[in-house]
Amino acid sequence: MIDSLYHWVKAFHLIAVISWMAGMLYLPRLFVYHSKVAVGSEASELFKVMEQKLMRLIINPVMIAVWIFGLWLIYITKAGAPGDGYWMHAKIGLVVLMQITHAMMSRYRKAFLRDERPKNERYFRIFNEIPALLMIGIVLLVVLKPI
Repeated sequence: MIDSLYHWVKAFHLIAVISWMAGMLYLPRLFVYHSKVAVGSEASELFKVMEQKLMRLIINPVMIAVWIFGLWLIYITKAGAPGDGYWMHAKIGLVVLMQITHAMMSRYRKAFLRDERPKNERYFRIFNEIPALLMIGIVLLVVLKPI
């Protein structure tokens, strides 16, 4: 029963992670294009709707699911227990950085909603790489468990 539960929880965790990453990689790309259009334009209004739906209907719910299923996996497997190494602690640290990135995106989305331009196109092009780099680090830690 525990093995079966573990596999179900792990599957739902991975589904949530993939969904969260899809949103985290797409939203900054929308910001790149949104920052280039005129305030009040039809395109700007369309980007506002797209950004809000992406954040509220996909990114936020699956982020919550990532944490729930991830913490459940830690409970089931006792990962991070003494003698297990520090890979889980490092992974959680990177996930916290991903959470901070998520919060920053939420603030940027709200600024765009108020017709502000919080940063320029170049900034968002660079910012778009942060979730990808964090994801690479997280995957390497989980698969290789180097520390």
